[in-house]
Amino acid sequence: MLRDTLNPSTRFFTHCVETAEPPSAAISPVAGAPSKVPRLPTKEVSKLKISSEKGQPQGSESDSSRPVTPVVKSKKRINVVEEYSKGHKARETLNLVVVGHVDAGKSTLMGHLLYALGQVNERTIRKFERDAEKIGKGSFAYAWVLDETEEERSRGVTMDVATNSFTTKHRRFTLLDAPGHRDFVPNMISGASRADVAILVVDASTGEFEAGFDGNGQTREHAILIRSLGVKQLVVAINKLDMADWSEDRFSEITSRLLEFLTGCGYLKADVRFVPVSGLKGINLVRRVGVTDLPALAAWWHDDGTGDASDAAGPCLVDLLDTFSVPERPVDKPFRLAVTDFFRSGTAGSANSVSVSGCIAQGNIQIGEQIVLVPGGERGVVKAIDVDFVSEEWAVAGDSVVLMIQDVDIQNLSIGSVVCSVLHPPIQAALRFEAQLVVFDPPVPITNGFPALLHIQSLNVPASVHKIIEVVDQRTGEVTKRRPRHIRKGATARVEITTDTPVCLELFKDSKDLGRVMLRKAGETIAAGIVTALYSK
Repeated sequence: MLRDTLNPSTRFFTHCVETAEPPSAAISPVAGAPSKVPRLPTKEVSKLKISSEKGQPQGSESDSSRPVTPVVKSKKRINVVEEYSKGHKARETLNLVVVGHVDAGKSTLMGHLLYALGQVNERTIRKFERDAEKIGKGSFAYAWVLDETEEERSRGVTMDVATNSFTTKHRRFTLLDAPGHRDFVPNMISGASRADVAILVVDASTGEFEAGFDGNGQTREHAILIRSLGVKQLVVAINKLDMADWSEDRFSEITSRLLEFLTGCGYLKADVRFVPVSGLKGINLVRRVGVTDLPALAAWWHDDGTGDASDAAGPCLVDLLDTFSVPERPVDKPFRLAVTDFFRSGTAGSANSVSVSGCIAQGNIQIGEQIVLVPGGERGVVKAIDVDFVSEEWAVAGDSVVLMIQDVDIQNLSIGSVVCSVLHPPIQAALRFEAQLVVFDPPVPITNGFPALLHIQSLNVPASVHKIIEVVDQRTGEVTKRRPRHIRKGATARVEITTDTPVCLELFKDSKDLGRVMLRKAGETIAAGIVTALYSK
């Protein structure tokens, strides 16, 4: 469990993941077989569900019996890297995950933001209000913009990652609204693994901030998890401050405690911004609050340099979102798309087509390009590309996409499969690898053979710490003990991990997205780290 006092290893995590180097030994790829992996529920792209239709084979055909898909060449191949470099400013998209403790008001906040930005029309909101009133949950109307399933709406709890998109003055965002309840942390990890930046929502109500921040609240765990997954830029939305009469003292109390904690997690002070908001009332979301609008807030929330000098009002949430910088996209690396969902396309003339969704980790793809699925090695051709629900001819790293692929058997797909281009060597599917882990707070010390659940992107599979190789000093990174019998809370260690089924991984030095892993045990995140070596057997 994540305790009140942040251990020193968490502060060391940022350093170790950026500087770790894998062994120099050559590593050969694995010939993996398609694996059946439990799916995480998702409503990310389509409500279409995977089903066994009449005449659909229940098992995959062998490679010898399936015809080899010929390479399809477009009439004129697009130089995607060149096209991206010409007009990349118009395509700058940030993947934004919204996290925080359960009942902090995340879905209501973001639903109201989408409505205020014109992404949701008035008629839809009024319908949600009427329907929510009928079941005695009138205040949940804005949350229903993102909470779409009947179970989520009846329980009032986000269970899966909801996806939407919106545009501000300077940025285009793909929104990932993650669940806050501790039972759905695996789904939260799935969403956060695709994020570039984040909003951490906290409840300013008396006692509610403390419930989320102290003890076993999810505010702490979510902040550590998203940092461990590579998120460096963060806006902290102090929500429901109207319940505290827009008290400056309450705002200062929360921000001071959070800032100390976040900088201890590895966030830079300059990359963390705070903003007071009310998601339910829509205050300070897209428009700055002036003295005539809300004197209680405007009296102390002043401009901090993000707006015009003549405007004394402090920044609103959208102002701070516009300050996020866009990370460098590895558009020229080998194409990698980790599958988060898949479904039969079902359009006319596409009986053999399957649609897969996810966020492109690296590289680029275009219509007509031949791909290969890992594990399995099955080949197909990209027939259509949707980027944030808009048809495009090509897509690059950082884009949330749906690819329609022809000549691929849906039985050979699973959550965690990786789509690669045949133009480059595919990703490796491994059963054994080495990782450098930061240990958080496991229920018992980690020993050789310790079982856990391994998380990589949207995939989670049973795994075990096969061997503890060495313990690393938290300050210097030097080896302090080789072949220890166990590792405890706060340790940084290099370990060998084995899995029951092949998992697609890259070395962290080659891919920051596909080279990060997490270990969970009994509903708690016990360690996080980076892949330093892969083995062929």
